[in-house]
Amino acid sequence: MNAPLTQSPLAQPPLSPSKAATDDLARMAGQIAQLEEITHNWDEIQIGTVSAIKTAIEQLNCEAFRRLIHFLREDPACAARLGAAVRDPFIFGVLRFHGLLKDPLEHRVERALEEVRPMLAAHGGNVELVAVLADDATVEVRLLGSCHGCPASSQTLTEGVEKAIRNLCPEIQHIRQVSHAPRQAQQAQAGDTHVVHFVSPFARAKDAGWEMICTLDEIPDGDILARSHNGHELLLYRRGSMVNCMNNACAHMGMPLDSGEVHDGTLKCSHHGFTYLLETGECLTVPEVQLTVHAVKVVNNEVS
Repeated sequence: MNAPLTQSPLAQPPLSPSKAATDDLARMAGQIAQLEEITHNWDEIQIGTVSAIKTAIEQLNCEAFRRLIHFLREDPACAARLGAAVRDPFIFGVLRFHGLLKDPLEHRVERALEEVRPMLAAHGGNVELVAVLADDATVEVRLLGSCHGCPASSQTLTEGVEKAIRNLCPEIQHIRQVSHAPRQAQQAQAGDTHVVHFVSPFARAKDAGWEMICTLDEIPDGDILARSHNGHELLLYRRGSMVNCMNNACAHMGMPLDSGEVHDGTLKCSHHGFTYLLETGECLTVPEVQLTVHAVKVVNNEVS
């Protein structure tokens, strides 16, 4: 199979076909289906012969289309016209059938997200596509439900969402989590003595070893607590029964964050003013950087 042509303008989605075009397309597809139906009762030799002829014709057409596209793209004016022509549903469908044209990038990103949504849904979460920035090969996504504001969101992003997107869209260079949705605080039910918060559905079994770091009461509600644990400098943030944990190191120059100003779920570094969303570790000053976050479990007032 020849490599698909992905460069702009061939990556543009097709135009919506008119009713007449839709009817013509359906008619032609019906004719092909009728011809295929005729061969159902043929013997293996007859079917093999027809299949070999069909494959040879398809390969011939594919190579001709590939050479034609290569020829036209050498001239800028022809390349522009080619980009417009590819948006015709008939042309788009034929080139896609021959593997000369990929689905639009947005469609492939959505397909990738559909692959991970069942796993996220099993944990009360979801993911939505915010934007595809083709100019710098960047995809922006937003985690929803229990995944939004989860300190394990970094693992969910890299182990699940990011792998799925890169598998179907290898041209994507950057995958960025953004958190502009309204905060959806979740409170533990009264009397619930075994509540686990924010464990990534993509967490590996070998990562299941939890270590207690403090009690819930030690963290001021709506504020932060700095702790050293096994050689790691950590920062914990609490809102109600929910706890987030991240490295106590600014993503800018690694300076400690515990002396920073906490305001309405954000933390402003006291050294150079970088501001972070404490629910996700997302940097609101420079979106390209993010704090390193860790999964948290709260059981019987113990934070692990």
